[in-house]
Amino acid sequence: METLFNVISLETLLVIGAYVALGGAYLVVVPLLLYAWMSRRWPVMGKYERLGIYSLVFLFFPGLIVFAPFLNLRFSGQGEV
Repeated sequence: METLFNVISLETLLVIGAYVALGGAYLVVVPLLLYAWMSRRWPVMGKYERLGIYSLVFLFFPGLIVFAPFLNLRFSGQGEV
């Protein structure tokens, strides 16, 4: 009986692994790093840094939209009015 590794070549497994790694970086790792950067730097960003962040948000939008319901980037404010 042939196993799955005998049927699928090593090159195919490497290509699948590369797709999984790149997809995970695109949809999970970079968006979470971008959210962390934005939450830390939002009040003090300069105009060029903000332009760069906006372009990264446009580039990594699919991953950001996955985590958007779970994160809150609003300022804390002064409390109850």
